[in-house]
Amino acid sequence: MTAAAEKGIVHRDIKSDNIILTPKMQVKIMDFGLAKFKGAGKLTQTGSTVGTAAYMSPEQASGEEVDHRADIFSFGVVLYELLTSHLPFRGEHPSGYIYSILNEEPEPVARFNDKTTPELQRIVSKALAKDRDERYQHIADLAADLRHERRNLEYAKSSTQPKAEAVHKPKKKILKVLVPALAAALITAYLLISKFIGPDSKESDSSRTMLAVLPFENLGSPDEEYFADGITEEIITSLAKVSGLGVISRTSAIKYKKTNKSLKEIGKELGVDYILESTTRSDKSGGTSRVRINCQLIRVKDDTHLWAETYDRVFEQIFELQSDIAEKVTQALDVTLLEPERQSLSAKPTENLAAYDYFLKANEYANRGYSEKDERIAIEMYQKALELDSNFALAYASLSIAHAKSYWFFNDRTEERLNKSRLAADKALQLKPDLPEAHLALGYYYYWGHLDYERALHEFGIAQKSQPNNSDLLAAIGWVQRRQGKLDEALANIKRSFELDPRSHTTAFELGGTYIALRHYPEAERYLNLSISLAPDWSVPYGQKALLYLNWEGDAEKVRKALREGVERAGLAEFMSFPPPGRRIFFRIPGGFYLNELDGLSAEPFGSDTSGYFLFKAELSGLLGRPELKAACYDSARRILEDKVKTQPLEFQFHRELGVTYAGLGRKEEAIREGKKAVELRPVTKDAYNVGSGLLGNLARIYVMVGEYDAAIDQLEYLVSIPSWISVPSLRVDPTWAPLRNHPRFKKLVAGK
Repeated sequence: MTAAAEKGIVHRDIKSDNIILTPKMQVKIMDFGLAKFKGAGKLTQTGSTVGTAAYMSPEQASGEEVDHRADIFSFGVVLYELLTSHLPFRGEHPSGYIYSILNEEPEPVARFNDKTTPELQRIVSKALAKDRDERYQHIADLAADLRHERRNLEYAKSSTQPKAEAVHKPKKKILKVLVPALAAALITAYLLISKFIGPDSKESDSSRTMLAVLPFENLGSPDEEYFADGITEEIITSLAKVSGLGVISRTSAIKYKKTNKSLKEIGKELGVDYILESTTRSDKSGGTSRVRINCQLIRVKDDTHLWAETYDRVFEQIFELQSDIAEKVTQALDVTLLEPERQSLSAKPTENLAAYDYFLKANEYANRGYSEKDERIAIEMYQKALELDSNFALAYASLSIAHAKSYWFFNDRTEERLNKSRLAADKALQLKPDLPEAHLALGYYYYWGHLDYERALHEFGIAQKSQPNNSDLLAAIGWVQRRQGKLDEALANIKRSFELDPRSHTTAFELGGTYIALRHYPEAERYLNLSISLAPDWSVPYGQKALLYLNWEGDAEKVRKALREGVERAGLAEFMSFPPPGRRIFFRIPGGFYLNELDGLSAEPFGSDTSGYFLFKAELSGLLGRPELKAACYDSARRILEDKVKTQPLEFQFHRELGVTYAGLGRKEEAIREGKKAVELRPVTKDAYNVGSGLLGNLARIYVMVGEYDAAIDQLEYLVSIPSWISVPSLRVDPTWAPLRNHPRFKKLVAGK
C-alpha cells in the first residue's frame, strides 16, 4: 500500500461487497472501476462524490480531493462491520449516510461485541478518524497493529466473534470468518492494489513468507561455538535483506539453541511458515582450514523438507557458501530476488579471513548485553579485525555502534568515546557509501550521542531502504519516535520489530512501558505479562507491573503482589539493582512493604551507583524513623554527587539526584536549582518519553519536600495532561504526595479519573 500511495493509486470503493473469499480461503478485493492514478486528473472533482455512501470517507462524502487515506477510512468501516455486524454510520438513503459520516460518531464496538478489546477499539477509531491527518497515515501501520492484536488475542485465547445479526450482509459471507485472521487477510488483499503499479512493486509486510533460521548446531570443538553463532547471524542478516521475506531476528532465534522443542512448537511460537536448521563443523587444525555445513529447509505445517544440501568447503569459500545458502533458500521458497538484493547476497565484507574471524568473535561479545567488560572485548576484537584489513567497512560500522553503545549506557560517558564512534562511522561510509550498517551506525551516533532525532531518522531511513525487515532498525526508529513524542508512530514500528523478534522479552517490556505512558493499561498489562512469560527470572517487568497497577487503579494489593512475585523469582538484591525511579516503587504503596528486608540490603546490588545507594538508604531511614541515619546518608550522597556535577555538568541524572539530596538536607534554594537544571538539560520537548516527564515528576517531588506545594501541583497538573508515568489514581495513594492531600487544588486534581 505504501508503494501504491506514493504513486497516487486510490480504490475509492472499498466495501464488504467488493471483497470476496475464494474457495482456497484467499481474500481478494474486486471492482477497480473507480480506482484512479496520479496524473489522471483530480481523484475527485470538487463538489462531486463517487463510491458507496455508507463506506465513504468524510472528504469523499464532501466532494473534496482524496488520497490513500480515504481508502483507509473505508477499510475502517469494513473492520467495524466485521467486529459488530453493524455499519458504523446510519442512514435510510445516501444523503443520510453522508450526514452521519460528516456529523456523527460511531457507537463503541463493545456496544455490539462484548468480546472486543480496547486495542481493537483504538485501531478502529483511528482508522475512522474524520480528520484525515489524525487517521492512520499508512496502511502498513494499520496492518502492524492488526497483526499484533491478532497475536495478543491468540495468546489470551479470547474469542472475537460478534453476537448480533448483521444489518448489511456481505455477499461472500465474510462475517463468518474468524475476525482476527480475516482482518490480517483483508490487509493482504487490500495491498494487492500495489500490483497495478508495475513490475517494480514489492509485496507488503502482511503477505511475506515468514522464516526462522535456527542457531547452527556446532558439531566441532567448543572453541568454534562463536563460529556457528556467527554464521547463523550472517545468514539471518543476508536473508533479512530480501523484501519478500520476513526473517525472525537473531535474538529470538538464538533462544532455540540446543532446544528440545519440536519444529511445530517453534513455528507456532515464532509465527513462521518455514524453518532453516543446520549443523556446522569447522576444522582449522591442519594446513587447510575447512568447514562442513548441512542445511535443511522445512515447511512447518507438514514437516516437509523443501530443500537440503551439504557443503564441504575450504574456509576461503565461506562467503560464497553463505551467499549460496541464502539464494537457495529464496529459490526454495519461490521468493523473487531483486537485482540489488542478489548483489547484496553475493558481496564479500572482506578478503581477509583472519579479519573476518575476529569480526565474528567481536559480534559474539557485542550481542551479549551491555556490560562494560563485554563491550570492551568486542571493541578490541573489532580493532584487531581492522588491523588485518583496514578496508573492512562492516567492521568499522560495528565498531562505531559499540563505541556509541558504551557512551549511551554510561560505561564510558566521555567525548573521546563519542568521537571514536563518529570517526569509525565516517570511515565505514568513506569505504562504502551505500553500506546500510554504516548509516545505521551514524544514526546511533546522532541518537545516542546527541539526541539529534531528525538526523538519526534520516540515517535510519537510508539503512531501511536496503534492510526493510531489520527488527533492530525498526525498533531504533520506534525508540527515536517515542522520544519525539510520536508515540502512535513509535508503537507501530516497535510492534513491527516485535513481529520479527517475537521472543524478545525486552521489546515486550518496552511496549508495556509505552502503553503505561499512554495510559492504555490493559494493553500494558498484556505486554508485561508476555515479557514475564518470556523471561520469568528478569526482575524489571515485575517492577513495571507494580507501577502499572499503581497508575491504573491505585491498587496497593496488586502492587504488593507484583513486587512479591518479582522478589520470589529474581531475588531481592537483583530486584533492587535496576535504576531509579524503578526501585522507589517499594516505597510508593501504603504499609511499608519490604521495609525490614530492605534495611539490611548492602550496597552491592547498586554496583558503581554509590550515590543511588545512599539516597535509597536515606529515604528508607526516614520511613523507619531514623532521622540521624537519614541525614548522614543524604550527606554521603551529597559529597559524591557534588563531585560528579563538577566533572560532568551536562549529565541530567546527577543534577536530579543532587536536587533530591539538597531537599533531604533542607537546602531549599539549592534543591530547586538542581531540580530545574535537570529539567533544563532534558526537557519534555527534547525527550517526550519517560525521561523528560520523569524529571518533571522529580522536580514536583523536590517541591513537596521543601514545602512549595503550589509549584508541585503545577507540575503534577501538567504531567497528568500528557503521556507520562504519573496518573490520577497513583496520586491518590502514593505517599510521596501525602503532604498535598488537603490542598484544594490537589483535591480537585485527584477528583478526576
